[in-house]
Amino acid sequence: MRIVLLVIVVALVALWMSRRKNEPETVQAARHTGAPDEGEDKALAKRDRRAVAAGLLPRERIGTKSGRTFDPRIPPVVAAAVRGDWVPGAELLHVVNGKWAERSEVVAHLEGVAAEDDAFLVAWEEALPDDPDAALVRAASTVTLAWKIRGAKRATHTSREQFAGFHETLDRARAEMARAAELNPRDPAPLVHEIALALGLGYPHARMRELWDRLVALDPHHFHGHKLALQYWCAKWRGSRELALEFAEKAARGAPPESLLAVLPLMALFEHEDDHENPYTNPVALEWTEAARAAVAGAPDSWRSRETRHLVGYFLARQERYAEALEQFRQVDDEIGFLPWSYYADPAEPYTRLRDRALRKAG
Repeated sequence: MRIVLLVIVVALVALWMSRRKNEPETVQAARHTGAPDEGEDKALAKRDRRAVAAGLLPRERIGTKSGRTFDPRIPPVVAAAVRGDWVPGAELLHVVNGKWAERSEVVAHLEGVAAEDDAFLVAWEEALPDDPDAALVRAASTVTLAWKIRGAKRATHTSREQFAGFHETLDRARAEMARAAELNPRDPAPLVHEIALALGLGYPHARMRELWDRLVALDPHHFHGHKLALQYWCAKWRGSRELALEFAEKAARGAPPESLLAVLPLMALFEHEDDHENPYTNPVALEWTEAARAAVAGAPDSWRSRETRHLVGYFLARQERYAEALEQFRQVDDEIGFLPWSYYADPAEPYTRLRDRALRKAG
């Protein structure tokens, strides 16, 4: 499946947002886990043997994409959309209306199809011109299309024509998003997608706060809404380390454990790890590592719990709590297309390197 399971359909945004994605792989590895060893092939083979002996997967069997859905209803809906049939998707979105997390995941997969071939969506719009679900899928797919036009390179390597097309398409998406919100005013999804517009169009802080207030009034603990809003408040976009951490801690403290928003401060710390001399062992990092670990302890398997476990494992390993880190990695070893690994050109390299260190140090 092509699309990334990020619910709010900004896979390209997430890739471009990475401040590390254009670094050479050796630099990326050195940043977190030390420069590659001499005789890299032998080292990788040894690492794989150690992992297999411990009941973990060799590198080549680790999935680096996060497009798998945990909802069995979605694959047949996507297959139908690829064939041009809109009805199964429309029916499923009707069933999950009001179940906002489930609804967002369905939309994410449908808009991924529409961004490539919108034949099913055109037929849907012709059959039901004022259907709020079709309007939402259309608006979401236009956001993704805009980021495709912009491309994943840095601004200095993006043409004037790309920027013009990017902003023109985002303007169209904004109008489509407003229509989707008008057709279903209880649905938080259009507001979540608008945060992607806020990033691309450069909303000022006051406008972003107004948008955020509207979103949390509808769904106070929307995971991907929080995750994307955190990006806005990061230094690489429209904020700073202080603003990002303030936003993350406020959201996490007011959220129930099952929301898994306890991981949000870890995301903020990871985004600004170069801005603090002790990014993993300062009191804030220690507090939220424990909170996120406790929150995910009994969580069912999902994209949210997997990303949380990967981040918790990463922070535990950086705190030299290797046995505890390994406990997290064991539960998500087959799939690593999540933070923190998704920020790397080769996610398996930093993951297996840190996992191997945890294996060796855990004893």
